Amino acid sequence: MLSIALAGKPNAGKSTFYAAATMADVDVGNYPFTTIDPNRGVSHARTRCPCLDREERCGDEHCRAGKRYVPVELIDVAGLVPGAHEGRGLGNQFLDALSNADVILNVVDASGGTNEEGEPVEVGAYDPVRDVEFVEEEMDLWLAGIVDRNWETVERASRSPDFDLEAQLRDLLTGVGAGPADVAAVLRGMEYPADPKAWTDADREALARGIRRRTKPIVVVANKADVAPEGNVERLREAVDEGGLVIPATAEGELALRRAAAADLVDYDPGDDDFTVTGELSEAQERGLADVRAVIEAHGGTGVQAAIDAAVYDLLDRVTVYPVENETRWTDGQGNVLPDAHLLARGSTPVDLAYAVHSDIGDGYLHAVDAREGRRIGEDHELSEGDVVKIVSTAS
Repeated sequence: MLSIALAGKPNAGKSTFYAAATMADVDVGNYPFTTIDPNRGVSHARTRCPCLDREERCGDEHCRAGKRYVPVELIDVAGLVPGAHEGRGLGNQFLDALSNADVILNVVDASGGTNEEGEPVEVGAYDPVRDVEFVEEEMDLWLAGIVDRNWETVERASRSPDFDLEAQLRDLLTGVGAGPADVAAVLRGMEYPADPKAWTDADREALARGIRRRTKPIVVVANKADVAPEGNVERLREAVDEGGLVIPATAEGELALRRAAAADLVDYDPGDDDFTVTGELSEAQERGLADVRAVIEAHGGTGVQAAIDAAVYDLLDRVTVYPVENETRWTDGQGNVLPDAHLLARGSTPVDLAYAVHSDIGDGYLHAVDAREGRRIGEDHELSEGDVVKIVSTAS
């Protein structure tokens, strides 16, 4: 399952975001280090379900009237403070928990109502742009520290006549989610000595920064946008690198809506740009939901679902593909319509889908059928968002 980690300083709203996105019970408090041990739960990316192209909706538990919710792992870990890469606060625990994450949501207090330590201050008193820079820097230096601590192993390996620097770095960096293509791409963009004994601290840091950017890309979540001073969200957008993503959000607003929906007080699906009141509300609930509606109207939603979707479909560039056993009815062996959805890297083929379903299915791959078109497709066919595919395998 694709893994998304919530990063940021204490008290920026990570645990509230996690609670809203997973509906799990977690500690949420207005003080630093509310989270001690990492919380792991299941959230969902939202996309258009292929059942909308048929007369009847699929009825799958992850489909709501054609809105398909694809499971992803969400990790909420202890907050970062300056010096985290050196172990300050709960830094090592936090950063190690990020090792296997595919993408990072940097939850920033856009209101400027918490200082660099996560302590409450007057709204607008702190510059949230500093949090964008500081989280990236702590992650880069954490990874540089891993490289430094293991560099002696690389130097020893270089004494071998068949030494391969790229292969050695692959072994070193696989634990932080770097694959062969990541290492090769970063090295291509660097100028470095062939002999690892000649590498400087700056060389190793450049390697670490490049690997972090490829393996731990970041979406900035401008949380508390509903109370942020005018201009703060725009300044955050200007602070990120070209092509970077900043999503205005109110995690508290999303949590309120999901709880109201669970209590049958409103009709709302995560990611909707509106909601309908369906139950009797107290005056306090009416005021609260009116505030949430104002945020939704201003930003097109609460931002929680939008942030997850941006991470999955924009930053990671995934496509959603649906394997079926019956290409006519779009069902599995038990007659369930579109029961499974897989998030694959763009450019993936039917063979990649077969392995995503099960390694045995991949090993026994014979051919695939495009269920929409009712025709066989080649093993090098590039799959697209919303494809429905039957895999024919000796293991089927």
